[in-house]
Amino acid sequence: MSRWYLGIDTSNYRTSAAIFDAEHVEWQNSGRLLDVPDGAIGLRQSDALFQHTLHLHEMIAGLPGGIGKEIQAVCVSTRPRAVEGSYMPCFLAGENVARSVAHLLGVPLYTCSHQQGHLAAAALSAQTLSWLGTQEFYAWHLSGGTTELLHVAPGADGLPVAECIGGTTDLAAGQLVDRAGALLGLHFPAGEALEQLAKQSQSKERFQPKVVDCRFSLSGMENKIRDLCARGTAPEDVASFTVRTICAAVERATAQAMERKKLPVLCAGGVMSNRLIQRRMHERFGARFAEPVLSGDNAVGAAVLAAVQHGETLL
Repeated sequence: MSRWYLGIDTSNYRTSAAIFDAEHVEWQNSGRLLDVPDGAIGLRQSDALFQHTLHLHEMIAGLPGGIGKEIQAVCVSTRPRAVEGSYMPCFLAGENVARSVAHLLGVPLYTCSHQQGHLAAAALSAQTLSWLGTQEFYAWHLSGGTTELLHVAPGADGLPVAECIGGTTDLAAGQLVDRAGALLGLHFPAGEALEQLAKQSQSKERFQPKVVDCRFSLSGMENKIRDLCARGTAPEDVASFTVRTICAAVERATAQAMERKKLPVLCAGGVMSNRLIQRRMHERFGARFAEPVLSGDNAVGAAVLAAVQHGETLL
């Protein structure tokens, strides 16, 4: 018999609801990107919260009906990261709905951070779910708002405990991608379109950011990208330069972490769905990745963590 768990995630990019069957290790995600005006590179929190309020019921309605009695627990992401002071109002939309659903179903409500959800979704997709409860590993979380190299260890409550040991000191990789995309006339979020554009380039030009103690700065790269555009550089070459520069920084930071301690590497977040970055990270470090649908924002990770916190043993 199926044992379903419901996950909800209302990030600054996407409204998501998902179910996970712990008996058969199957899942279904229902999500939609937030509507962003052409030329914009994001939404104000008030606008994101409003859109989640409008559309979350549609995402839940997109999941299979008639399984309410089989749902064992609910988990919702309530903040970006599991650190003190981490807060974004957009997560309130999901939290309020999750509390209501759990109350009506008479099942436990669990919480997680958006980042923990990314890690769980990536582990599920990469067939490394056992890592969450059995071993240490490195994880990259590359997304619109986060570029962090994490040391991850099992937590007593079933949630992964992630310590940031590296990454950007300023601009996130996803922000650089979206700003480059805006300069090139691409719609927000620009990751997929920028990748397709970069594939058309024959250029291998990149900038090698300085990496110290696994940390680097990307803010100067935005100015370099602006200069390339101002000089009339072909759009595909600008796209390639952007992706290759991010990849170079991530590679070097990972190599520095490996000098301290060799651990397996798991990659999560929308930017990590880029095939060039995936290829390089796999070749150098044997990194494991989520499939594209589970690289970007989703609620599958939250649903998995509902099962984990409820006591399910997932291999």
